[in-house]
Amino acid sequence: MTSATSAPAVQLPPSMATVACVDIGGTKVAVSIADARGVRGKVAEPTAKEGDNTALARQIIRMVGQSCDAAGVPLAQVASVGVASCGPFVMREGLIELSSPNICGGMAGRGRGLPNDWTTALLEAPLRAAFANVRVENDGVSALEAERRWGALQGVRNCAYVTWSTGIGMGLCVDGHILRGKNGNAGHAGHTFVSDNDAALCGCGNIGDVEALVAGNAIPRRFGADGFADAAMLFEAAHAGSVSANAIIDDLCRVMGRALYNMVVTLDLERISLGGSVFWHHRDFLLPKIRSHVEGKLSALTAGVELVPAGLGERVGDYAALALVVGETPR
Repeated sequence: MTSATSAPAVQLPPSMATVACVDIGGTKVAVSIADARGVRGKVAEPTAKEGDNTALARQIIRMVGQSCDAAGVPLAQVASVGVASCGPFVMREGLIELSSPNICGGMAGRGRGLPNDWTTALLEAPLRAAFANVRVENDGVSALEAERRWGALQGVRNCAYVTWSTGIGMGLCVDGHILRGKNGNAGHAGHTFVSDNDAALCGCGNIGDVEALVAGNAIPRRFGADGFADAAMLFEAAHAGSVSANAIIDDLCRVMGRALYNMVVTLDLERISLGGSVFWHHRDFLLPKIRSHVEGKLSALTAGVELVPAGLGERVGDYAALALVVGETPR
């Protein structure tokens, strides 16, 4: 079993204005309200994937109002909206649209079973029409900012945050500078190739990339016929001593370990914090396996590199969007 741990207390500025924090994932959308009194009024729903490609933006606008009601805050009092979203992003007239493999069904086609044919989902333009100040960032970057401000990456100038959840996401920081790239898509190493597997279709259209092989939504697609309808069933079987389940998990960790090794040697990182539902609920079991694929390889670049659980624990998503609108992240 995974040991219990609690996230550190997050201190917010006493003069902080009211902000809305939006966390968009491939499975759910969560919205909270934050001010000097803390984070509260959280509401969550399955991510909108039906109708036209404004459905997600309309869902968020509605949920901000619901979160305000739950927090007892007038909607008009919201000064800024921070949006931490799964990507990739597409820029259209300087505004972000989502081209997310787990939301947009038009990317990989019917093989992925998503109930729409969107190639992008409108996001920033509708939000800016509804709210005065909006900041949208990739959720890996947002979580990285939160971990550097309040979590396990405080004071570390060369680091990454990695989520192993519905999808695989990363936020990267080198020499104290967070990497974003031309469209804010730096860190999408979940769509790199680290094996020769050509049997797994990713929502982006790739076959056999990291996300297609190990993400939470890949497990039922790849191993459902073996009796593992979701990640929980796979890990339950492994803990019960199933040889086949343990072999599958060892292979998942080999893929993830190779991806992290590639990030370490490419960017000369010092520390990586890991979160996300698949990792977090089984972190004591997974972390030694993942570390084994980084430690001892090319020691000039890997010696002393730390792979650690996210300091904000299961609340990384809650604080990721908040980190976007609470001020500058320390370098």
